[in-house]
Amino acid sequence: MTRAVRPLAQVGLDAAVEIVQAIDEALHGRVRIDRRDVAEWASRSDLEHDAWGVEEDGRLVAFAFFERRGDTASGAGFVHPAETGRGLGTGLVDRTEERVRELGHRVLREWIDAADSAARDLFESRGYRENRRFWEMAIELDGPPPQADFPAGFRIETFREDEARVFHAASEESFAEHWGHVDRTFEEWWARHSQAEGFDPTLWFLIRDGDEIAAVCECEAGRRTGGLVALLGVRKPWRRRGLGLALLRHAFRELYERGERRVTLGVDSENETGATRLYERAGMYVDAEHVVLEKALA
Repeated sequence: MTRAVRPLAQVGLDAAVEIVQAIDEALHGRVRIDRRDVAEWASRSDLEHDAWGVEEDGRLVAFAFFERRGDTASGAGFVHPAETGRGLGTGLVDRTEERVRELGHRVLREWIDAADSAARDLFESRGYRENRRFWEMAIELDGPPPQADFPAGFRIETFREDEARVFHAASEESFAEHWGHVDRTFEEWWARHSQAEGFDPTLWFLIRDGDEIAAVCECEAGRRTGGLVALLGVRKPWRRRGLGLALLRHAFRELYERGERRVTLGVDSENETGATRLYERAGMYVDAEHVVLEKALA
């Protein structure tokens, strides 16, 4: 058997998608993740220097990557379920920690599926400790969602590209206090979105109060799990006025009209703005859970 470790940029994403889907099937008996999900994760990393694939006889059996986020690096690793217990995950963690130290990051955070006890055992044996949990929440749309009820004086609009900069600014402000948030430049943000698979700005919305953008929302259709509310944020001066719930319901209706009968979103389980309660009020439930484990690197 010939084993080789290569930059993920040279391996390609299709084989990586197969591994992630095999893990999903093994842990949950279903596949929720598609190529767009993996491509989105990978787009945040330097695939030539900060991401690796392990191949055996030319077949990808494991891979890992991380994203640089200020003083912190945030990563994930995946080993095909048929290849566990052979030290592949340990080798990828070693490689990741070495590279993160080389770049001068002080903290490494690793994301795992909450159901993956083997991954948790591996990280905890190396000094990682749980820091946060994130939920994937979902709603089944059995019929047309009700019309959103926007407070008097506010109006809903569809995103226009000539307002991309102010939309970006409103988004950054909305999430400025969220755990783990790192500001992104407009150029980085726009390049990542506009070049992404399935980018459709007709599913981006904003709420305006006079000339001010009060809230923003980015949605996607055609995911394996249905429609996705990729981002929903309300700027601080406009919170507690029902804008988040109204915008979420507007997103549900727009996605339903695109043929989606299920909608998901991701949220920090300890979100300080009360987002989890808002989503539950809208009829959403927790469908999957992810754990963030953290380690301070010497």
